[in-house]
Amino acid sequence: MNSLQRPFVALVILSQTFSLAAADWPQWRGPERSGSIKDGQVKLDKIPAEPKVLWEAQVGPGQSSPVLAKGILVYMDGLDGQETAHGLDAATGKPLWKVVVGPMVEFQNAYGEGPRCTPLIDDDRVYVQSCGGEFKCLSLKEGKVLWSVSFEKQYEAVWYGNKNPDPASKETASRRHGNNGSAVVDGDRVLVPVGSPTKGTLVAFDKKTGNQLWAAGSDNTAYSSVVVGTLAGLRQAVHFTADALMGVSVADGKVLWREPLKTGAKRHVATPVIDGDTVTVASTSIGTIRFRVSQAAGAWKTERAWENTNVKTVISSGIQMGKNFFTIGSGSKCDLLCLDAETGAEKWKGTGFGDYASITGVNDSLLVLDSTGELRLVRASSANYEELGRAHFVGKTWASPAYSDGKLFVKDGTKLVAVQLVP
Repeated sequence: MNSLQRPFVALVILSQTFSLAAADWPQWRGPERSGSIKDGQVKLDKIPAEPKVLWEAQVGPGQSSPVLAKGILVYMDGLDGQETAHGLDAATGKPLWKVVVGPMVEFQNAYGEGPRCTPLIDDDRVYVQSCGGEFKCLSLKEGKVLWSVSFEKQYEAVWYGNKNPDPASKETASRRHGNNGSAVVDGDRVLVPVGSPTKGTLVAFDKKTGNQLWAAGSDNTAYSSVVVGTLAGLRQAVHFTADALMGVSVADGKVLWREPLKTGAKRHVATPVIDGDTVTVASTSIGTIRFRVSQAAGAWKTERAWENTNVKTVISSGIQMGKNFFTIGSGSKCDLLCLDAETGAEKWKGTGFGDYASITGVNDSLLVLDSTGELRLVRASSANYEELGRAHFVGKTWASPAYSDGKLFVKDGTKLVAVQLVP
């Protein structure tokens, strides 16, 4: 049975259609890739213990997170041995299209099989990526393949898988456990973490044609996604590779600065957080570090603004809201912490978040979804850990949710659920 025939339950058909003006969630970590969103239409100060289910669709395995824009929700899963991208009607859950992205591979770890990388919607296109490094640009409306790139065939970024005994597999995280890092669009470019030490760590393509514009770096990639911002007066892509944190000019691909960061198993997962001229990164080996980026007469420099070696993060990405930096880490590596964004000092800690949790900021609250499928609403305050409610409506998951207009879209290993958090 294919995905267009698989049953779905549409319990409530929403009368409202989604648009970019209606606070879409078009990419990894939301509209600004910051993990947070301002929604002036809702007051999120409580959540029902049993949120109203708007619709539910059966899906396959994978940790890829759902995204939505222009009334279409896109997700990836494992289906019939293939990593597959799907388009659904965001209001009803009705299937619209499906496209094979690449072969599904077997993993020897607790996270299971299926795609890891979150799709990226930009205007009328959606970009998807497989664990093995197949990157495709699709039509958002129909799922038609517009152009594609193979990391291995075109960039010599060999896919090893985590069963391969080749010593070279130890030199890269993404080509051993999956190309997880999501691309990002900036202007007419899509910046892709290809991870080739011979043909470019980070590659910029024309987002409409797929033509290469530039390639930068010679590192392997880890699992971290690319972010773009203006640091020390210049627009640049910030990429946390397998061996370093680097800033790359989006205009021409020049590597502006590179800060070596060595960690066990090259496990760089967290997405960098840009705040002014600073970049904050974290891993299970180095803890949490904030770098300050500056330039003088064309010479670029990075220095450590602060570091907290006690706050070690395995998978999760932190978010900054005002002067507070919220992250998952510390002793058990799965506590929720509030750090002072200016000093890195711990302000408070909340415990018991399984082995992973995603953090989504909505106005002055945090939606924290842990790997058991439990959702907590926490006040985004520097004063103390204040829980405002809990709900549990999905199973085990390592996928982050998508938020739009008081609704949450969450994928676990067998279903994708749309729930109403705010009436």
